[in-house]
Amino acid sequence: MSYSKHNTLLYVENLSVAYGDKVIIKDINFVEKDVVREGSVTGQVIAFVGRSGRGKSTLFRALTGLVKPTTGKILIADTLTDGGNDAKEVEEGDVGFVDQKYTLFRNKTVYEALLFALRNQKMTKEEKHDKIMSYLSEWGLEKAKDQYPNELSGGQRQRTAIIEQIFCSGHYMVLDEPFSGLDVGNIEDAKNAFNLISSLHSFNTIMYSTHDIELAVELADSIYVIGYPTIDGEHAHYGTIVKHFDMKALNLAWKEFGLGHLEIVKQIKTAMLAS
Repeated sequence: MSYSKHNTLLYVENLSVAYGDKVIIKDINFVEKDVVREGSVTGQVIAFVGRSGRGKSTLFRALTGLVKPTTGKILIADTLTDGGNDAKEVEEGDVGFVDQKYTLFRNKTVYEALLFALRNQKMTKEEKHDKIMSYLSEWGLEKAKDQYPNELSGGQRQRTAIIEQIFCSGHYMVLDEPFSGLDVGNIEDAKNAFNLISSLHSFNTIMYSTHDIELAVELADSIYVIGYPTIDGEHAHYGTIVKHFDMKALNLAWKEFGLGHLEIVKQIKTAMLAS
């Protein structure tokens, strides 16, 4: 499937994060560009996989500006200026973050929470209402608009949290284990949510972690394996990128899951076990 790469949307160079003397992640380098496919709005879907304790959560905290890098830098396209040609260092609030609990305001209904998320947007009350109702309709949440978080299913909470972050943060979003604890139906809802986010704008960039390797391979167009590197025959005790799979270059992105995808699943598992 033909595609071309345009503006750099995410640039990570020589990233490390240490807490005191303990280095958690180190030597993280990668670049993700805006992918353009003719006749299709295509956002970026980037998966991070790896064994527990290898630093994925710390990497996400750095990517969302919640923790300052010890070394290196994280740049994103400044999508508010000049069509995204300028770059800026990530600050807290630039990248949306949806945690495993889909944290929402306990005392706000779905509608009220989304209205609050739009508080800094220069829009009239009517424009905000129309935008919220449009999203609720598209995301299958119309009937839940006056419900509180404790009245929602896990899938409904997740979708509300995702829309909230889209309203707050714009084009970039990190989801920590978005498929964890969901049943089959809710997993399908979450996959549909990914497709919706991707089809809204070509700058939209989803970064997510998952322990479900097949879901990573099915949904992502770029996959990074985070693990302990082997140095002089010994495992180092910090996380880094030990393998990258560009599903676009492998001609496996945006396709039905098949034998080629299964082969990548095997290669990812081998890389994880070795790190």
